[in-house]
Amino acid sequence: MGVLRGRLVGTTEGEIADGVVEFDGGLITWVGAVANRADGGSLPAPNDDLVLPGLIDLHCHGGAGFGFPNADAQGARVAAAHHRSHGTTGLMGSLVSDQPAVLVAQAALLAELVEDGALLGVHLEGPFINASRCGAQDPAAIIPGDPALFERIYAAARGTVRSMTLAPETAHFDELLAAMRRHAVLPSLGHTDADATTTAARIAEAGGGPITATHLFNGMPALHHRSPGPVAACLAAAGRGEMVVELIADGVHLAPETVAMVFDTVGPDQIALVSDAMAAAGMSDGDYRLGALDVQVHDGVARLATDDGSPGAIAGGTARLVDVLRWTVREAGVSLADAVISATRTPARVLGLESERGSLTVGARADLLVTDQSLQPRRVFVAGTEGI
Repeated sequence: MGVLRGRLVGTTEGEIADGVVEFDGGLITWVGAVANRADGGSLPAPNDDLVLPGLIDLHCHGGAGFGFPNADAQGARVAAAHHRSHGTTGLMGSLVSDQPAVLVAQAALLAELVEDGALLGVHLEGPFINASRCGAQDPAAIIPGDPALFERIYAAARGTVRSMTLAPETAHFDELLAAMRRHAVLPSLGHTDADATTTAARIAEAGGGPITATHLFNGMPALHHRSPGPVAACLAAAGRGEMVVELIADGVHLAPETVAMVFDTVGPDQIALVSDAMAAAGMSDGDYRLGALDVQVHDGVARLATDDGSPGAIAGGTARLVDVLRWTVREAGVSLADAVISATRTPARVLGLESERGSLTVGARADLLVTDQSLQPRRVFVAGTEGI
């Protein structure tokens, strides 16, 4: 049995200034204020720790020098373990657009990590996206929507594909959506050049099940008052409670005012903070790969390498989700309680895991992150076991 004491953030009843979380057999067995604890047994001494639910990252391409789109199984495990050691106890392994044979092989490889619990699932970011908004993805690997290819990748992954990013304007969207719903794969709209009308129509078609926007603002036209584009449609849907929008709140992809605006507009229950981390997360500046493309990291910012040395497209993030959480609170001015919801409870809900992850609740898995007051990790527990 384990006992943690500190300021509890992420309970169903709000923050508890001096609280206790008890866990046994991999599950949380008691949560509450010290003053309400009936058992008079010994407790840890009062301290300034923050006790949070384990973080859940819906969008991550790797870390610690290894990328999920091209690593072998050992490298993929190193990447997953790196994020877990920084408090991300639930992680989606994200692929990028690539040749069909590569996607099939990497999905099958990552399935092993899902089956043994190192990953929550596989996220396909492409290849059914818009090449004009490819960002750091290989335009040569982007193809129109192909339901047969989706089924092939899904079969190779042995049912572990949990989400897929696709453009609203891709071919055969309706067929792809039907196949995704049939397999309980979360649709995520992104890397798109669609207008607001098309995006809104696709969101409406996806009604009746969860849907997200892949890294809102990035990989899509800017919001303009006479051409609102997909950003406006996604924000409106999130405001109605019909969509969850991803935000890469790392100080590179979005301005702090933008992050604050989205939180003020749609609230934390409709926002999933994500890292979009690639192989360079946790590493020094240098040369890396994202799928088939070369990436250079300078001053912690990852960009595609170019022949003339000019700045290329931003190529994912180098922050972990706990770093995104910290930046959201410190730089964007979002309350800690709201930021934690968007890094825990909301992503758990869109994956259908809210009954077992994402909050400090009796009966939930004892996935726990203990930090200091500045949100630097101190201890991590996965199903009640520390330091996995």
